[in-house]
Amino acid sequence: MKFLKETKDGVLLLIHVQPKAKKNAIEGVDEWRGRLKVRIAAPPVEGKANKEVVKFFSKLLGAEISIVRGETSREKDLLVKGLGVEEVRKKLGI
Repeated sequence: MKFLKETKDGVLLLIHVQPKAKKNAIEGVDEWRGRLKVRIAAPPVEGKANKEVVKFFSKLLGAEISIVRGETSREKDLLVKGLGVEEVRKKLGI
């Protein structure tokens, strides 16, 4: 899976965010971009969407999440600490 990569610090989760959606949800895999498509209800203003992305994935995966790349972009790289690739894949249901 292109959107999950094991690193020495944890698992890198590559996502493409659509802000201002009706609700937070995982849309599926964008094969063209090689990223997980995610809908986020928060607007992309003053870091609100970024905070919502971290909160959404923290709750979903039960792990510490941080944005390591893409603070101002729709394409973001998240670092998931404390889980392996298989655990993340199972918790995402993909």
